[in-house]
Formats: sequence, C-alpha cells, structure tokens
Amino acid sequence: MPTLRHHGTVAVLDLGDGENRFSPDFLTEMNTHLDTVVTTGAQAMVTTATGPVYSHGLDLEWLAANGDQAAAYVAAVHTLLARVLTLPMPTAAAIGGDAFGAGAMLALAHDYRVMRADRGFFCFPEAELRIPFTNGMAALIQAKVPPKTAIAAMTTARRFDGTEAAAFDLVDTTAAEVLDAALASVAPLGGKDQPTMTAIKSVMFEGVLTALRGKN
Repeated sequence: MPTLRHHGTVAVLDLGDGENRFSPDFLTEMNTHLDTVVTTGAQAMVTTATGPVYSHGLDLEWLAANGDQAAAYVAAVHTLLARVLTLPMPTAAAIGGDAFGAGAMLALAHDYRVMRADRGFFCFPEAELRIPFTNGMAALIQAKVPPKTAIAAMTTARRFDGTEAAAFDLVDTTAAEVLDAALASVAPLGGKDQPTMTAIKSVMFEGVLTALRGKN
C-alpha cells in the first residue's frame, strides 16, 4: 500500500513494493496521502515505488468480481487522475519499472516523468486486453503526448522501454537513480502560491478535467 515521507520540502509518495494496482483500498490510501501532501505545505511531490513495478494500473481481478461497482470504481480512478493533474505544486513521477495502463496514466498526470532506461516498460495494453479507453483517460493521454505518440501508444499496446519512452515524449528523461533525478527536477520549482497553481493547471487541462468528471 502507498506510504508517504518527506525529503526536505518535497513529499515522496511511494506506491508500494508490489504491482500497486488501483484497488479500492489503494485509491483510498492515495487520496488520504494527497490530503496530507496539500495540508502540510509540501512544496513539491514525487511519486515512486519500492519494487520493480511503478504501477500495473486497474485492479482487473477486483473489477471482475465486482462488476456491479464498475461505474463507481472507474469514477474513483478518474478522480485520482484529475487530482494529481491539478495538484497545487510541481509533481514528478519516478518510474523505476513497469508503468502499465492506468498506472501509466497516473505517471502522465504528473508535470514531469523520469524513467530507468534498463528496467521496465511504459505501456497502454488496452488494445490487447479489449478494454476501450474512457473519454477521460483518452483525453489525459492526448493532452500529454504528441498525436503521433498517442497513435503509437494507444492503438498498438506497444511496450516502450525507458529510452523509447523518452524518444516518444512519454517521459521527459531517463536516469539510473530515478528518485534522485525526480527530486532534483521539482525541488527548485516549489514555493508557488497553491491556489494560483491549482487555477493555472485547471485552466491548462480544462478539457481533460471535463472528460474525467463526465460519465464515461
């Protein structure tokens, strides 16, 4: 489950040491930690993971067993993505391994992304899994990457290693020590007025937020 610590003025939200799938309990913990990040005055936030997986995204096993709750579950995932997208501070995802599906979308919701070149893949497997993107998820991806990349990533289920992910603008850079690189990228950018930051991001991504907060 996610845990929160601080590195100076930067909040470090660790997604965990497993597959870090978005179970209902995982989503609850994430929102609780994000509450703390905002209320305790962190000036920036980095998400990372302890193990070789950043996140494998949706908890498909739970979803298969709880199909009657699918709409509420997807809405909760959308809420998390929208919240990270508009956090009132600089954010970076330190991707030390696989980022798949909604886990990759969570990484895209950050302002910056750094990934290892030698471990893990950045992938949207929906085309292979026969799971269409929701309007909100598609809007998030398309707002964050060039059109050519959106086609390559969304319609093929291609697995991009770190070097390829950087070349396609799915991540900003690669590094051997992703947490250190992510901390270095956002620490100097902190200290801005939080309401102003929220307002700026909300305007920048108004279309994405509308889609994420819609019904599908």
